[in-house]
Amino acid sequence: MSSIMRQEIDQIPAVAASLLSSSADAIREAAAALRARDPAVVVTIARGSSDHAAHFLKYAIELELGIPVASIGPSLSSIYGVPLKLERAAALAVSQSGASPDIVSLAESAGKGGALSVALVNTVPSPLARAASIALDIKAGPEIAVAATKSFVNSIVAGLAIIGEWKQDNALCAAVADLPRRFEDALALDWSMLVEGLTAADSLYMLGRGPSLAIASEAALKCKETCELHAEAYSSAEVLHGPVSLVADAFPVIAFAARDKAEASIAETASRLVAKNAAIYLTSANGRGPTALPFIATGHPLTDALCLIIPYYGMVEALSRRRGFNPDKPAALQKVTETR
Repeated sequence: MSSIMRQEIDQIPAVAASLLSSSADAIREAAAALRARDPAVVVTIARGSSDHAAHFLKYAIELELGIPVASIGPSLSSIYGVPLKLERAAALAVSQSGASPDIVSLAESAGKGGALSVALVNTVPSPLARAASIALDIKAGPEIAVAATKSFVNSIVAGLAIIGEWKQDNALCAAVADLPRRFEDALALDWSMLVEGLTAADSLYMLGRGPSLAIASEAALKCKETCELHAEAYSSAEVLHGPVSLVADAFPVIAFAARDKAEASIAETASRLVAKNAAIYLTSANGRGPTALPFIATGHPLTDALCLIIPYYGMVEALSRRRGFNPDKPAALQKVTETR
């Protein structure tokens, strides 16, 4: 019998299709509000996997719209009580439950500071949905496994759909509309070689750059949550400024490269690490020595990057079971984490 986590991974194409078909009007309304606001800056509000989704959307907004995006620490509101000056800003809050008190507090503070706030949330109604100027239900459906998968992906799908409409970019809108089919293709990719390579590992690095750095961060978190395997995410440039000293014989490194302008840089770093006799895996055909992982080329760099997480999720669920854990119920973790 498959795990609940595996079942939820397999639901990703269907929930993405449901979101895009049932929320088209809400997506256009959110985009129109953001276009009318024309913010000078966007701030993000999130934690955990939702923060990795926000990190992905940070790069998407900066790349597509040229608007700088910054993450705000929830403690500024929940602990320090600092009033924020956000009259020329938009705020993007991302959450599965919409219930964490510090996330809700910061969203309320952003609104009081003058920001137009948009919440991408899997629970409507919820405190976060009520705190936001606009709340968009990401429609991932009930997510029972503690480790977020389909809610992470649908948060990004919703955000990319809004960005495409906000920019009125036909190419991005078309690529987003095609994602359910691309996700089906990504589910069929075989990354099982990583299960064999990581079963006895003690630590590993995940590399990326641009949007794929957010994917690397999400991959590292899932490794810790479900496998009790230490993993750290680094920019493929930053890893050479110190962290590379830990890369030695058989040290595993997964380099997430999309078909974008950063692909050559990521592939070059991965190729350089091969010389250290490390176990290097790369989602690109441009490496010199790394083990190639199969990937889906969607025709758009942003959706290319998002599709990388789908085969990884399937792999890490299998790795969790291979290492003797229950991927549905990681030790000491809860589905809803209410931080203050």
